[in-house]
Amino acid sequence: MEGVSNNVHGVILAISSSIFIGSSFVIKKQGLKKAGANGKRAGSGGHSYLLEPCWWAGMLSMIVGEGANFAAYAYAPAVLVTPLGALSMIVSAVLAHFILKERLHMFGIVGCLLCVVGSVTIVLHAPLEKSIQSVKDVWYLATAPGFLAYTFTVLVLILILTVRYVPRFGQSHLVVYIGICSLAGSLTVMGVKAIGIAIKLTIEGQNQFKYFETWVFIVLVLIFCLLQLNYLNKALDTFNTAVVSPIYYVMFTTLTILASMIMFKDYVHQNATQIITELCGFVTILCGTFLLHKTKDMGNNPSIPLPVIVPTTDMDCKQESKTTKVTVEV
Repeated sequence: MEGVSNNVHGVILAISSSIFIGSSFVIKKQGLKKAGANGKRAGSGGHSYLLEPCWWAGMLSMIVGEGANFAAYAYAPAVLVTPLGALSMIVSAVLAHFILKERLHMFGIVGCLLCVVGSVTIVLHAPLEKSIQSVKDVWYLATAPGFLAYTFTVLVLILILTVRYVPRFGQSHLVVYIGICSLAGSLTVMGVKAIGIAIKLTIEGQNQFKYFETWVFIVLVLIFCLLQLNYLNKALDTFNTAVVSPIYYVMFTTLTILASMIMFKDYVHQNATQIITELCGFVTILCGTFLLHKTKDMGNNPSIPLPVIVPTTDMDCKQESKTTKVTVEV
């Protein structure tokens, strides 16, 4: 029953987190637009948004959301908490529709609903939180060969994207900025979970901050958070918010679930039915994201009128034929 109770606490915190984070996307976008009107845009390397109060309000909303998310990971597995990020995507798309005038097409609404249905499916079949008695247990899992291989692969990919692809394709391909954010985010979540567990155990009377492993996790989380923040700002300033949110959600969720599977082995105690159901839920999320992406501009552009076809008579056709013939002879 303790595992179930922990999962419930994790879900409540994750939902609260998603509302704050989803709102922060739109508030920060407003700040970026105001800063871009008065100085160099963030997408072009400018940092004038740091002087914009609206951007800082969005940043505060994101910090509160991340704090709730931070606590959620201490109570529930990443496989349960991460998919609830779909709610932040819905909040962001709806607010962008009304505040930023980034119109959401009807099919975009259907895409949002599919994302929610897929997330609920995953949550209902998520594994229970694994019992961890010390941050040293998390360190042991993080230094296992499988997760070290994953970490090395992620770092190499981030380096390649940053050095080779950002200068060439950053302004035209959303996947470059979001790829960096998502790759770094998957490692950030693992570190956040370790720190959350350390804080939870410390509050319960088992001080975990006397171990150097806790401080290593803290330093790594700070580094990856700054990296994510930088490239997320670039993505928001360059591309439509209603597109950034779902794409970021899918890539971040996919990589985080993969990292959690490798590090915590969440699926060891699940049967085939539960795993297949979760995969179906994830495919549903992908379908919803595809709809959002394909209809991102349909809400902003007016409908193109269909050409009017005027029926012609046989007499008109004959007369046109004669006219053409005369023109050719002359």
